[in-house]
Amino acid sequence: MGERATLVQFSSAFCAPCRATRRVLGDVAAMVPGVTHVEIDAEARLDLVRRLGVERTPTVLVLDADGRVVRRAAGQPRKADVIAALGAAL
Repeated sequence: MGERATLVQFSSAFCAPCRATRRVLGDVAAMVPGVTHVEIDAEARLDLVRRLGVERTPTVLVLDADGRVVRRAAGQPRKADVIAALGAAL
């Protein structure tokens, strides 16, 4: 978990947008102090997929410092949208 926020990405092996999403989230986590990016293989963690209602990959959850989901998006995000969504967590 990040000190201030965590970007959680659900991915699958053959998902091209997941690779681009990994780069975007990694860049944002590197830019914003206290933010961590965690990638989860959706196929390996079906328990979490079901519990969190993940229906497609990539799905990104923004967690605050306490681990609460404050934003959620499916599909490949734009860097500006990720930075804006982090505002809700910080």
